[in-house]
Amino acid sequence: MNITRNGAHASTRGPESYFTGQVRIDAPFQGTGSARISGATVTFEPGARNAWHTHPLGQTLIVTQGQGWVQCEGEPKQTINPGDIVWIPQGVRHWHGATDRTSMTHIAIAESLEGNSIDWLEPVTDEEYGS
Repeated sequence: MNITRNGAHASTRGPESYFTGQVRIDAPFQGTGSARISGATVTFEPGARNAWHTHPLGQTLIVTQGQGWVQCEGEPKQTINPGDIVWIPQGVRHWHGATDRTSMTHIAIAESLEGNSIDWLEPVTDEEYGS
């Protein structure tokens, strides 16, 4: 057993190359040995979101605070709230973040395939975000 204590990792700012707006990443975790799981708690301030991206084995989001949006390419944007669990299938182009008026925190969980858990694409435009 391994316990990572709260505060063992300093908060980091979401890099501008993958995020728009103010984003904080806390408590990153990664499996060891043959475990392929990784994730983190991510907080998006109002208007903040990540870039379009895919995951080779899919992604689970567990919303813990606030209200956010998630959108898969070609589908309408969906509102997500605390307690909601979102599954995005492997290879599906999508984005997620806060609404334009509220912050949102979620736990993001994904598995790695051949050492990769995410493929970052282009930023979500203001027009895509607002539609």
